[in-house]
Amino acid sequence: MIDYIGKISGIIAQIYNLDKDTIYDIKIKKYRRKRSKNANAYAWELITKIADELKLSKEEVYLNMLKNYGQSELVSVLANIDVTGYFKYYEIAGKSLLNNKEFIHYKIFKGSSEYDTREMSILIDGIIHEAEQLGIATISDKELEKMKGSWHCE
Repeated sequence: MIDYIGKISGIIAQIYNLDKDTIYDIKIKKYRRKRSKNANAYAWELITKIADELKLSKEEVYLNMLKNYGQSELVSVLANIDVTGYFKYYEIAGKSLLNNKEFIHYKIFKGSSEYDTREMSILIDGIIHEAEQLGIATISDKELEKMKGSWHCE
C-alpha cells in the first residue's frame, strides 16, 4: 500500500514503480489540511461558557453556531419519509408540491468534526464573536493566529 501526499509528479513516480501485472484500486483527492484538536477544544470551551451565560444547553448553542457560521446543504425529501436518524443537525427550510407529491426541504448542517481548516476557522471566528458580544473573555488575536498556524495534517 502506498500512502502518499504530494504533487502529481510524485504520485506518478509512485504509480510508475508499481507491479505492472497487478490490479490496483487508486483514489486521488485534493489535499486539504485538517484543523487541530486544540481548535475543537477551544470551540467547545467557548460554547460551554456561552451556554452558561445564556442558560442553554451546550448542544443548543453548538447547533446555533453551526446554523450561523457552519457549512450546510439543502436536501429535499418526500414528506412521508421520517428523516430522524438520517441527519444529525438539520432544520426544515420549507415545503413544496411537485407532481402532486409533497416534499419537505431540510437544511442539513455538517458537524464541526468534519470541518477542514478553512471551515473550522470560520466557525471559531463566529464563536469568538458571539462570546465577545456576551462579554466572555477570549484568547487574543495573536494567540488565535498562533493556534490557526499550528493546524496541520493529522
